[in-house]
Amino acid sequence: MTERAFDGPSSRIAVSGVQNFRDAAISGIGGIRPGRLYRSGHLGQLTPAGARHLEPLGLRTVIDLRTTTELAVHPDQRHGLDFDLLHHPVLPDRRTSELPWPTDQTEMYVFMPEAGGQAIADTVRRLATPGSLPALLHCAVGKDRTGLTIAIIQSLTGAPEPDIIADFLQSNPNLGLDAGPIRYTDEYGDEHLSHPVTATHLTTALTHIHTLHGTLENYLRTYGVTDAELSALRAALIN
Repeated sequence: MTERAFDGPSSRIAVSGVQNFRDAAISGIGGIRPGRLYRSGHLGQLTPAGARHLEPLGLRTVIDLRTTTELAVHPDQRHGLDFDLLHHPVLPDRRTSELPWPTDQTEMYVFMPEAGGQAIADTVRRLATPGSLPALLHCAVGKDRTGLTIAIIQSLTGAPEPDIIADFLQSNPNLGLDAGPIRYTDEYGDEHLSHPVTATHLTTALTHIHTLHGTLENYLRTYGVTDAELSALRAALIN
C-alpha cells in the first residue's frame, strides 16, 4: 500500500464525549456509501449533547471491539439512543490471555489478525445482516482495533489502497497523536503511552493475512463468513 495524505481538514465529526468519530466513507474513499458505517472511540463518556449529535445518524447497531475488562470500566452510554449493542473483542484481556502478549505496536499488528479473526468475522457477518445499518464500530480510541477492522471492510468493498491508508492515518491528528505519543491510564489503572499509527502497522497486518490466507475473503471464510454474507456486506455498504 502507498501512503497518501488527506486533502483538506480533519474528517472528524464532533460528538461530545466521543473521540475520533468519523464516517468510514469520507471523501476519497471508494466503495462504502456515506452514512452507512461509522468509526470512533468508545461511548463510555458520551454526553447527552453527544447523543443528540448521534441521533440524526439513525444508528441501528454499535459494535464494541474492546475487552470485557474495558467494557466494565467504561461501559457504553446511550442517553436514550435506541441501537443494538454487540461485543466482539478483537484482543483477549491482557492479564488473562493465554497467548504471548506483543512487546511493541508493530508486533501487535501481527497479533491482532489472528487473535481477533473471529471478532472481525462476526462483525462482518453482523454488518451483512439486513437491518443492521447504519452501524458504528469502536474500540477504546478508534485507531488500532477499529483501524484494522475498518481497513479490512473498506478493502472488501473496493476502496483504493492509498485511501485506506489515508483514512487509517487520520486517527493521528484526530487524537492529537500527530505531535507524538500521549500518556493514558488503562483499564487496570496502569499508565502507558499511546503511540501514533503508521502505514507500516496496517500493511504489516494485511500482509500477514495475505501470507497466511491468500486473500481477505479466505481469511474471513476461515472464521465462518460465507460467500453469501460477503456479497450481502458489499451490497449493504455500497448500494
